[in-house]
Parts: sequence; C-alpha cells; structure tokens
Amino acid sequence: MPETISIAPEAPQHDDDIESIHAEAFGPGRYARAAFRVREGGPHDRDLSFVALKDGNAIASVRLTPILVGNSPGLLLGPLAVRPAFKNLGWGRKLMVRALEAAHAHGHGLVILVGDRPYYEPFGFRVVPAGRIAMPGPVDPNRLLALELQPGSFENVQGTVRWGRQAA
Repeated sequence: MPETISIAPEAPQHDDDIESIHAEAFGPGRYARAAFRVREGGPHDRDLSFVALKDGNAIASVRLTPILVGNSPGLLLGPLAVRPAFKNLGWGRKLMVRALEAAHAHGHGLVILVGDRPYYEPFGFRVVPAGRIAMPGPVDPNRLLALELQPGSFENVQGTVRWGRQAA
C-alpha cells in the first residue's frame, strides 16, 4: 500500500513536530542565523504556512513571516525543512509552491529568503542586488534571494529587514 502524505495548513497542534524538524535540519546554530533574528520579532503567518503530514504527524514544514524591508511589506520564507527520511521526495518543493500560491492569493507581492540559489532559482527567486537589502546579521550575499509575486513589487524596495506588517 502506498504511503499517504498530505499537505495541510499549519496549526498549533503541529508546533512540537515542527520544532523537532527544525532541530534535526538546522541544529542549535539556527538561533544565531540572521533570518531567525527577524523571526524573533513576531509570529509567522499560519494562513501562509504549511505542513506535510503522514499519519497525522508533520514530516515537513514551511513558514512565511510578515516583514518590512525599509518601509516596504514582504514575506520571509523559511524555515523550509523536511525530516531526513523524507528528503529528496519533493515534499519541500510541494510545500514551498503551496505557500507561494497562498501568499499570491492573499495579495502579497514580495518574498525573500536566505537559501541555496540552485534550489530556489527554478521557482523564480533571484539574488538580491548588492546593497539593496540588509539582514540583522551576516548573510552571504549570494544566498539572499527575492521573488516578485506581483510584477514590480521589488522595484523600489531597499533597507533593513525586520519583522512587521504594513499599517493598513
């Protein structure tokens, strides 16, 4: 019988599984990363965050967190993590696509992340031009990537990334 794995919106009951997945994927050093510092500013958006579930347990997770780059709104993608036994089966990509589709449907225009360019480029992410965006800590500039969900949404964006939502 084939393994049944489904994708669902993240819910509070998934928190312990997700924390375990992050610990496996990134170890204790994750707390020192620049992207983690941004996420410390406030909660991620559960409406835009998803899990892959097997037998009711999360085996992979992706989160989108509201940010401001200077005064421009955007989303920070990550962490995107998959339990080792389920890596290289496409679950990370499926979760990311679902999250990006949800972000687009909710009217968001820009997503940034710190990650491996070869993995994210096929989805439209591009290296941020030097000097446009600063993270609250050191980041390899070749790993700072952006994706426009709405044409022109990155055009005048520049500044330091911080947690936040644009005032309505």
